[in-house]
Amino acid sequence: MVKLTPIIACGNCPIRHNAVCADCDAEELAILESAKSYKTFPVGARLAEAGEPLEYFSTIVSGCATLSRTLEDGRRQTVGLLLPSDYIGRPGRATSGYDIEAVAEVTLCRFDRRKFEELVRTTPHVATRLLTMTLDELDAARDWAVVLGRMTAREKIATFLVSLARRDAVTGGRSQEEGEVTLHLPLSREAIADHLGLTIETTSRQITALRKDGLIDTPSARTVHIPDFALLALEAGEDDDGGLII
Repeated sequence: MVKLTPIIACGNCPIRHNAVCADCDAEELAILESAKSYKTFPVGARLAEAGEPLEYFSTIVSGCATLSRTLEDGRRQTVGLLLPSDYIGRPGRATSGYDIEAVAEVTLCRFDRRKFEELVRTTPHVATRLLTMTLDELDAARDWAVVLGRMTAREKIATFLVSLARRDAVTGGRSQEEGEVTLHLPLSREAIADHLGLTIETTSRQITALRKDGLIDTPSARTVHIPDFALLALEAGEDDDGGLII
C-alpha cells in the first residue's frame, strides 16, 4: 500500500550530501523544504511507466528500484538500478523514458514537476548539481556497457558487488577501497540475474564459486560479507587505480 511519509528536515536527511540538493545553501534548502513531500511505496509498486506522464520529479531516500524497458514481444531488459540519492525524472520532459519498479520498499522525496522545473531555472546550485549527476550517470552507463558486453559471468557478479559497496560507502560519507565490507543486497538473485543479463542458475553458481574461493561469504540470502574489498575489486577486472582492465 502506498503511504504518505512524515517529512524529514533537509538537515537530517540521510542523503543530504549526495542528492540533487547537495550543493544548496540555507536559503535554497528552505525553498526546497517548502515544496517537497514524501511517499513510500511497497515492493513491486510502479513508480513510473515508460511513455506515461510524470506528475512528480523525485529522489530516492531509501530503498531500491529498477529501470527497465519492455520490448514489443514482451521481453524486458533492466537497464539500471536506482539507489538512495538517485533521481527520477528529467526537466523538460513530461513523461518517463522507462518503467521504474520498486524492488524494495522505496521512500521518495517528491517535487511537483512544474515546480521543480522552475526551481532548476531559479536555483543555481540545483541546476549545477543536476548536471553533475547527469554526467556521472552517463559515465556509469558507459562503464555498464563494458560490464554487459565484455565481462565474464564471474566478473559481472564481482563488479555488481563492488559497485554496491562503493555506493553504500558514498551514502555513508566514507570511501570504500579496502578492508572488510558487509552488504545488504537490495535485489533477489533472480533480479540480480535479470540486471546482469544472466540466468538465475548462472548467477547462483558464480556466487557459490566466489564464496568457495573466499572472496565473499553469504550469511543469509540478502547479506554478503566481503573479507577483502580490494581483492574482490581485482576479481572484477579493476586495476590499482580503480579503472577497468580491458
